[in-house]
Amino acid sequence: MSILENARALAAQEPLCDACLGRVFADQSFGLTNAERGKSLRIAASLEDDTPYEPVDTTACWVCEGACAEEQFNSWGQRCASVVTDTEFNTYQVGTKTPPLIEENEILLRESIGFQSDAGELFKSEYNREVGKRVGQITDTTVDFGRPDIQFTIDLEADTLDVDIHSTFVYGRYRKLERGIPQTEWPCSACNGSGYQGSLTCETCDGSGYLYEDSVEELTAPVACDVMDGTDSTFHGAGREDVDALMLGTGRPFVIEVFEPRRRNIDTDRLEGDINVFADGAVEVEALRLANYEMVERVKGLDASKRYRAHVVFDSPVDVTDFDAALTTLTDATIEQYTPTRVDHRRAEITRTRTVYDADGTIEDPTHAVVEIHGAGGLYVKELISGDDGRTEPSLAGLLDTKAVVADLDVLGVYAESESESFEDDAYFRTIDALSNPASNPTSE
Repeated sequence: MSILENARALAAQEPLCDACLGRVFADQSFGLTNAERGKSLRIAASLEDDTPYEPVDTTACWVCEGACAEEQFNSWGQRCASVVTDTEFNTYQVGTKTPPLIEENEILLRESIGFQSDAGELFKSEYNREVGKRVGQITDTTVDFGRPDIQFTIDLEADTLDVDIHSTFVYGRYRKLERGIPQTEWPCSACNGSGYQGSLTCETCDGSGYLYEDSVEELTAPVACDVMDGTDSTFHGAGREDVDALMLGTGRPFVIEVFEPRRRNIDTDRLEGDINVFADGAVEVEALRLANYEMVERVKGLDASKRYRAHVVFDSPVDVTDFDAALTTLTDATIEQYTPTRVDHRRAEITRTRTVYDADGTIEDPTHAVVEIHGAGGLYVKELISGDDGRTEPSLAGLLDTKAVVADLDVLGVYAESESESFEDDAYFRTIDALSNPASNPTSE
């Protein structure tokens, strides 16, 4: 049968609205709404049959029961827009839960002319698009089929609207300028973060629930959360340094995730200043940029090398010539490290192989030296110096045949192992900047 013959057979099952008729043939003509397509088919059939064209009242339609009326699309579009008037967003998506009866009617309609149950376009796809177009026009935002700023979900049967405000993200690098500060919150293990042991205040954390008063997270993320008017926030770092180590030099990449933000289009330079004032010299951030959820995975999955500076104390005097020779031996060396004693309670006991790219240093006096190590990610530098009772081979202590400990450790740089993993990727941030500028005439499906 031809399209007109099929359309005539469907139209005979009145009352059937133009949108439900046109939707069946949505994959066979383009550039029209389903209502326009259905009307055109009726007019063409009436001309061929030499009968008058008679419009159908959409509210009486047996398939959609009036859901496809223009005023319904308008109402839902306005309803979506009205619940986010106090929320900044640049992208959105609309989803629809189709009532079971409409789904069943759709199948019956198509099967009546021998079509597949999903022929043309599904009811929910039309609803998503038509309501989505109206949301975009009212709010001057653009549709995003990946991960939009806001997800609207319409439940037609329950007559409810669910709004999911997705997180927003800020990328940057931080320097930690004081020792004794962990990267993220560190709940007290003695009281499991409650602050109490039984009915008594926990003596280990003095009732705070945390082993450390401050963290890089606590000195940065709450400020971003406040500026973006979010409900909560979390901190994602590209690895982490020891609590007693400084993070200097180029800083460590991080992403702050703010949940359910009311503001997105913020001045990151101003935020950078606000964070640095709040951190009061303990932590410093720079190069803040708006990012998206993909950056969290990039940061957490970074294959990074690090450069360290260690202040080393030797158990016995060290000869300068021997010291230089030991560092030369470590440069470009492959290091085998069995899980260090200090972390074996939380790490699998295995032997890890890592590379030292460069080792350099100076003797300050016969028992004190400053050593700089550039090594692959996952290299335990303290153990590279001390040997960890033979668990790390080779080591500086082993090569010098004396005990050696790291008195202070500073991280001077965190670098992507390959150019393709670079975080300061201009193309990436150009994409983010583009998403921060709402586009006109959005469409939705």
